[in-house]
Amino acid sequence: MEKKLFEADAIPLCRSDELVDSGDAVAFDVAYCGRTARGFAIRFNGTVHAYLNQCTHVPMEMDYQPNRFFDSSGQWLICATHGAMYRPETGQCSGGPCRGGLIKIALTEQNGAVHWHTAPNLKTIEF
Repeated sequence: MEKKLFEADAIPLCRSDELVDSGDAVAFDVAYCGRTARGFAIRFNGTVHAYLNQCTHVPMEMDYQPNRFFDSSGQWLICATHGAMYRPETGQCSGGPCRGGLIKIALTEQNGAVHWHTAPNLKTIEF
């Protein structure tokens, strides 16, 4: 049911095989609440997830190297600056200095492709 709600707002992101479990993310640009921001998509336990690349402790990007969000165990998303840790499957804070969860970006995956979906405060960037 959720897929049908978002189908008209689907933005192609990447091929499914570009997202490996607990591996590198695929980054993309979005307009969030009227400003340019980065999003990232990951795969965890076989399912794709995407979030706004903004730590809830201090609003700064989290990756310690381009497209690297997982800790060394591959079980947690970690903010490289202050060590806040988030659950990959929900974006919820699981430790460290975070205030709430990451902002989720809806994804769908079908026919070997991943798409992200716009929402009221999340749009494609207009040039």
